[in-house]
Amino acid sequence: MSTIAEFRLPAAETTLGTALEYAPEATFELESSVSKTRPSLWVSGVDRETATEAFEADPSVEDYELLVETQSRLLFDVSFVDEAVRLRDELLADGGSLLEMWGTDGWWQVRVRFRDRESLCDAYDRVEAAGISVDLRRVTDVTGVTDSESRLTPEQQEALEAALEHGYFEIPRGISMEELADELGISHQALSERFRRAYETLVGDELQPAGEQPPLE
Repeated sequence: MSTIAEFRLPAAETTLGTALEYAPEATFELESSVSKTRPSLWVSGVDRETATEAFEADPSVEDYELLVETQSRLLFDVSFVDEAVRLRDELLADGGSLLEMWGTDGWWQVRVRFRDRESLCDAYDRVEAAGISVDLRRVTDVTGVTDSESRLTPEQQEALEAALEHGYFEIPRGISMEELADELGISHQALSERFRRAYETLVGDELQPAGEQPPLE
């Protein structure tokens, strides 16, 4: 049995609280496939000057480097002071796989895949025990869906299965998106688009609202 959970956590109690307060209109999205030694963050909604000032203002940031600049967003490698990212051990200690993490306006949204609901409950307890206020927004048991019932395309299914097999969702990731794209014989952009559409399908079509799920025990 596999369970996907979406959490909402205050940045002030986790990481980049000052940066998100400095630039509330910005969105910070984790993209750890770029660097295997430190987190990489996409920053959108602000210009380069505002993004760099936000990192400079945050005492948890030890160093940062701009890697990519596009018209709509910026990619930074970021080093934190004494492991300032506080979510890894609490959420992922029991084999959880990070699917997505993005922050804006003082809050982080995090999607994690767990082996089962018991693992999810244990992770939730660890986060609370660490003194972090956690809001569990959505829970989905990804079971009982046959191939004929799945809304994922064969290409999306193949991409997700390959990602799981090669450790793409692990922390640190066992393979980068570029390397995974080479394994599948497609471009990085094509793989990114498959992931995006697959995530939209899982969230929008296959995941039920939390209120329709059985209560956690």
